[in-house]
Amino acid sequence: MKILLIEDDREAASYLIQALDEAGHVTHHAADGETGYAMASGMDYDVLIVDRMLPRRDGLSIVESLRAEDDKTPVLILSALGEVDDRVTGLRAGGDDYLTKPYAFTELLARVEVLARRSSPSEAATSYEVAGLSLDRLSRKVEREGETILLQPREFRLLEYLMKNAGKVVTRTMLLENVWDYHFDPQTNVIDVHMSRLRSKIDKGYANPLLQTVRGAGYMIRE
Repeated sequence: MKILLIEDDREAASYLIQALDEAGHVTHHAADGETGYAMASGMDYDVLIVDRMLPRRDGLSIVESLRAEDDKTPVLILSALGEVDDRVTGLRAGGDDYLTKPYAFTELLARVEVLARRSSPSEAATSYEVAGLSLDRLSRKVEREGETILLQPREFRLLEYLMKNAGKVVTRTMLLENVWDYHFDPQTNVIDVHMSRLRSKIDKGYANPLLQTVRGAGYMIRE
């Protein structure tokens, strides 16, 4: 998922960004309300995580403005204000969920994933399988013919994107944008390195290689 985190607490934001990255998600960060609103308005995100009390513009104002513009991106509101009236106010402002600080990351992640599934039924698949290779997005487990394959977070995200588009050519630009969140060519061999590592993990020792290089076009997972 592509997530926007609007949080002015730098330490809390740094922790969340790292944890979400390890869970396989891309997270953009804004440290104040005005910047956050501009980013939410100008880019597409799967979920917004919005702190209620922010400098320059409060979180509820951001959500109300987005809803007034018919922006239906799911919003999880974070706040130290946890009374019933506070939660009701946040939900009535347009929030889809409300989580009180302090919180457990596992609960935040579960709530974010639920919000994303609700808003994108077509993206609700939690697992993929191609010719004996299986990937489970929830358990983060990858197997081929019953044998567990251990992947690093970026390798998992790369395989997930390839399997989601199984049978289709995936270009380098598509990989840079959707796996690395680069909207420019970094002029490095980062894709080649990760493809080589991934291929050695999912294809080595098997007669039928699944990860194919399509010369001049990109890559493909296929039987």
